[in-house]
Amino acid sequence: MEKVENEIAKNILDKAFLIHRELGPGLLESVYQKVLLYELKKLGFKVESEVFIPFKWDEIHFENGFRADLIVEGKVIIEIKSVQVIAPVHLKQVMTYLKLTKLKLGLLLNFNEALLKDGIKRIVNGL
Repeated sequence: MEKVENEIAKNILDKAFLIHRELGPGLLESVYQKVLLYELKKLGFKVESEVFIPFKWDEIHFENGFRADLIVEGKVIIEIKSVQVIAPVHLKQVMTYLKLTKLKLGLLLNFNEALLKDGIKRIVNGL
């Protein structure tokens, strides 16, 4: 049975909250990424990490156009941050990733917040 984006996102967020509750803010992005990858795989999700995404511009092919932190079930892109403030460019970055991959849902997770709920941004590509 194929999982829909919202169901996948709920599982991702449940695990993100667990990780934030246990580890707290202030660690490197790579730590949160590795732990989230581990937790999602424990749930049985197919998760790819540090995925190079190719794209084409006219006749130019970019094999390593960008690198997604995590892609879950080939449907949801996760961009992980551990920064003081989410900048508008971070949201635009995720939207660009969604457009290039033609995926519909991205989650921007900033673990460097006292309350993780303040660091979650959901980005939808309307296609």
